[in-house]
Amino acid sequence: MRLAASLSLALLLSACTPVNIHYNADKTHHRPTGFVNSDASIAVGGFPWYEIMFRSWRGDFRPAQPPAGGYAAFAREWSVPVDHARIAMRTQEPQITWLGHASLLLQVAGLNVLIDPQFSPTAGPDLGFVHLGAPRLVPAPLTPEALPPIDLVFISHNHYDHLDIATLTRLRDAGQAPRYIVPLGMKAWFEENGIANVSELDWWDELSVGTLTLHLVPVQHWSRRNAFDTNAVLWGGIVLEWQRSAAAPWRFMYTGDTGYSADFKEIRRRLGSMDFLALPLGAYLPRDFMQPQHIDPDDAVQIVLDLDAKQALGVHWGTYALSHEAFDQPPRDLASALRQRRLSADRVWLMKQGETRAVKLAP
Repeated sequence: MRLAASLSLALLLSACTPVNIHYNADKTHHRPTGFVNSDASIAVGGFPWYEIMFRSWRGDFRPAQPPAGGYAAFAREWSVPVDHARIAMRTQEPQITWLGHASLLLQVAGLNVLIDPQFSPTAGPDLGFVHLGAPRLVPAPLTPEALPPIDLVFISHNHYDHLDIATLTRLRDAGQAPRYIVPLGMKAWFEENGIANVSELDWWDELSVGTLTLHLVPVQHWSRRNAFDTNAVLWGGIVLEWQRSAAAPWRFMYTGDTGYSADFKEIRRRLGSMDFLALPLGAYLPRDFMQPQHIDPDDAVQIVLDLDAKQALGVHWGTYALSHEAFDQPPRDLASALRQRRLSADRVWLMKQGETRAVKLAP
């Protein structure tokens, strides 16, 4: 069954040539057939079906071993009940809740910002007769119906572990009507699925919402949702600036999925250093396949330095079985990377799924 599912997925993801209706010849990351990374020589996403098939058969896309004590023990250690009373209260000063994998609830400036919500038991396409993709091995800490009123939703790219139609449909059906902020080209997918109030941004575009300014920034990754749309829509990270009265702006960045690149130094040059940074720590092995598209903990620490981030949070680990490293390997590799650079162990937070923390503001 697993082999048949892998073959079906490989065939589903086989490459076809899209047409980029948003093509702008003046922008170097635009192509008539889609988009490319800032370093156009880094071509990610055009994997032949037979390579995906072979790697899946070999076990590249599942952990080599379970975490110490097994998955149930890992889930108990790395999960806490959501403090629903706390997140129900709007706050001016920032606080953040990790909702598992790359899903975050950022509460700041009186607004509730939901990032890459994915609460489903599988991250992959639903073909009706079978769900393909990665299983969730740590349960979601809440349901879409249990979220507080959401004002903004940011989606970084269209891979299934970041863009989940079941989660978004349940959010809509629960009466939520947030504004969606998405990379260029993704609005049509939302409209096809009956989700309105969507704003598209290209790299370096900005959008103001109250006292917040949002910037879509380049990261090194790729996009694909089906057999016909490889890199047809854009991907990106988000920088959120809160314009505080009588104080310097507070800057938050979520990278989305990314390989290591010069983009981060350019982001700092254009937008300044970051006060708080959320970035991925997992899905980095095997390195020969993952390196262009997913950073490892060592890369993550380097990005903290590139952005001069005062505080960071590691996400995108210990949730879905996506890659070869064990669920409990990222914390060990992160600790080693921080020691090597003589940085404090708490420079990059490792929160528990469901946990909420206040983010300290600089004077």
